[in-house]
Amino acid sequence: MDTRQKIIEAAARLFHEQGYAATGIAAILKEAGVNAGSMYHYFDGKEALLAEVLDWYRDNLVPRIMKPIEAAEPDPLRRVFRLLGWYRDFLAEHDCRLGCPVGNLALEVSDTHPQLRARLGRNLERWSGRLRLWLEQAAERLPPDCDRDSLARFVLTVMEGAVMQARTAGSLRPFDEAVAQLRRHFAALEREAARAAGPKAPAMAVNG
Repeated sequence: MDTRQKIIEAAARLFHEQGYAATGIAAILKEAGVNAGSMYHYFDGKEALLAEVLDWYRDNLVPRIMKPIEAAEPDPLRRVFRLLGWYRDFLAEHDCRLGCPVGNLALEVSDTHPQLRARLGRNLERWSGRLRLWLEQAAERLPPDCDRDSLARFVLTVMEGAVMQARTAGSLRPFDEAVAQLRRHFAALEREAARAAGPKAPAMAVNG
């Protein structure tokens, strides 16, 4: 890993664990094992580094999270819930701490650093865009008038809200309850699609 990448990944870890405002440059340098000269050779300052961290999250979402989900689950609708299960496992591993790094940063810096909103938005669009691809792959199992863009964003909304509530409660229960309701919604969409298609198109359950 080159020096620039070490700094970006160290900053990403600390921003996730401590928050952006609470993380100083000295802590990032120590975590990365580099000196200040190296830092300022690549970045004008902490905000420029944050912008690069957001781009790093965006670029790594598909290869590090989405593609492994796709490899593990061939059914496109079940992938949605395997993905949510991945976030649940992360919460469980960290005792309902930390949460989604991009969601955390969006809440913390979107008002104080509005110039970064576009980068934050591109991260969320990358997440929902991949989900929309899965929904497209299952188009015959969704109602003909289903707005797949809105449905993909709705899944993201459920995930981020469920993570926030689980962290607040220190319990997985809010997360599990939210995902259970989302399963019911998808099941209802599949039933609606099956009715529209007629008796030759039975729905496949997403509960697996």
